[in-house]
Amino acid sequence: MALRARALYDFRSENPGEISLREHEVLSLCSEQDIEGWLEGINSRGDRGLFPASYVQVIRAPEPGPAGDGGPGVPARYANVPPGGFEPLPAAPPASFKPPPDAFQPLLQAQQTPPPSTFQPPGAGFPYGGGALQPSPQQLYGGGGGYQASQGSDDDWDDEWDDSSTVADEPGALGSGAYPDLDGSSSGGVGAAGRYRLSTRSDLSLGSRGSSAPPHHLQHHPSGAKSSATVSRNLNRFSTFVKSGGEAFVLGEASGFVKDGDKLCVVLGPYGPEWQENPYPFQCTIDDPTKQTKFKGMKSYISYKLVPTHTQVPVHRRYKHFDWLYARLAEKFPVISVPHLPEKQATGRFEEDFISKRRKGLIWWMNHMASHPVLAQCDVFQHFLTCPSSTDEKAWKQGKRKAEKDEMVGANFFLTLSTPPAAALDLQEVESKIDGFKSFTKKMDDSALQLNHTANEFARKQVTGFKKEYQKVGQSFRGLSQAFELDQQAFSAGLNQAIAFTGDAYDAIGELFADQPRQDLDPVMDLLALYQGHLANFPDIIHVQKGALTKVKESRRHVEEGKMEVQKADGIQDRCNTISFATLAEIHHFHQIRVRDFKSQMQHFLQQQIIFFQKVTQKLEEALHKYDSV
Repeated sequence: MALRARALYDFRSENPGEISLREHEVLSLCSEQDIEGWLEGINSRGDRGLFPASYVQVIRAPEPGPAGDGGPGVPARYANVPPGGFEPLPAAPPASFKPPPDAFQPLLQAQQTPPPSTFQPPGAGFPYGGGALQPSPQQLYGGGGGYQASQGSDDDWDDEWDDSSTVADEPGALGSGAYPDLDGSSSGGVGAAGRYRLSTRSDLSLGSRGSSAPPHHLQHHPSGAKSSATVSRNLNRFSTFVKSGGEAFVLGEASGFVKDGDKLCVVLGPYGPEWQENPYPFQCTIDDPTKQTKFKGMKSYISYKLVPTHTQVPVHRRYKHFDWLYARLAEKFPVISVPHLPEKQATGRFEEDFISKRRKGLIWWMNHMASHPVLAQCDVFQHFLTCPSSTDEKAWKQGKRKAEKDEMVGANFFLTLSTPPAAALDLQEVESKIDGFKSFTKKMDDSALQLNHTANEFARKQVTGFKKEYQKVGQSFRGLSQAFELDQQAFSAGLNQAIAFTGDAYDAIGELFADQPRQDLDPVMDLLALYQGHLANFPDIIHVQKGALTKVKESRRHVEEGKMEVQKADGIQDRCNTISFATLAEIHHFHQIRVRDFKSQMQHFLQQQIIFFQKVTQKLEEALHKYDSV
């Protein structure tokens, strides 16, 4: 019987080799073996290609046996996983992420050889416009498992960028406060000021971290003991909930040092949880894209001048710098929608139209970055904005490498979240809000796609069809004027000139139509492209929150059955509340900037439309006045 799967979420293909999915759509699988988190199959429209494994549920015929659902606490969507655990993947993923020593132990007991300690599901990278933390097909077959920070001839890493020096280990590479110049203290040791240890491990002492024995909550207890049951791990170790560190945090396995400057505060506003406002708001301009060369003219690239308002010191950045920054932020903030960068282009990178379009996209991107209370204060973003790489290469590399060695990622990131004290969330209300937002994003995505298609088609007609048609009308009027001139009557000369002027007016109106889309429709489509990137991020953000809710429900069931202590279940719920607070705060911020952006853009669109039709009216009035003297 052919393997089939049901789509759990919508997925829009944006790279060669991918196929799009619709929620609840049934697909045929070519193989049940996923390749670094991607499966190959055929959708209901007959398209064959790759799609994220975490976006589908494999459908299998039930097999006889007492544990057909995978055992207590295991979701039915993962019931098809063999009892021995996952078979080794064809290729080892990157080794930058190290899971906790006990991360895979309960899943791989049946295997004789455990996976290497450096095993990492490839989740740090994903293509522009695609689902967050999902590698693209080019990454799967191009020899790279992690995030490819640059692709394209002018964005390849060079020796200056990838120097293997270890200057980042020197003190003072990057400030720990909101801005580098506001906190000059080093991270220090355990007793350093402003630096303290946070841990969700209620059953592990610090001295046992190096032990090879499994944690207490994973050890075997007699069946009669009240604490014998534990909340199970997800069998799909490639899911966003697992790769983001959300599962490890909820299960109480996060432990790390948190500085005061790393704390991300969620507060209760008039409409619910929201991020604490940035006390030092700023903006940043992007101007003067210039073509630069290096290696005696053998390599060319475009450099952009950035001027933050809070420093007024210009810095110059290439697109690859933006690309690197995006990769760091997407890896660090699993519950924050990092705006997508304008897409890359293999050819025509130095053409004026492409440079202008990319600059406009980067301006929108920078606007959203500077407007986000968390991203705007992030150390790596401030380093990107303030460190002059061209004049202080050592300081730039120190900050760059410190960002790449950031320990507050994965499960430890959630330790930095500070939620309102004594504030409890109703899980049913939270789940209802999340489900409502999920429906909203799906509808908005569909509407944005439709509007983008309509605007693009209308702009094409204005540039080609309308211009051509108006010029045909103008040519016809001029033809009539030329015919009238054969009369050679003195009293008809004024009429002939007026008709010829009318023809010229219609030519000018055609030119106005051709030029108008860049004034009104193009900015609308640029905004839609930015928000389509945001909408592509939210399925994974929602997946992390949903995964946490699932663990809470499972722990409650264990408490009702007398298999888990109430205190332990309360700890799981508290950590789930932390994720829920952050998710709701991000949703609130998304709605805030959405209202701001679309209000401003619609006002601009209508103003430009009024100016356009005023110009058309002026041309027609000028032609009309020519007949007054006939």
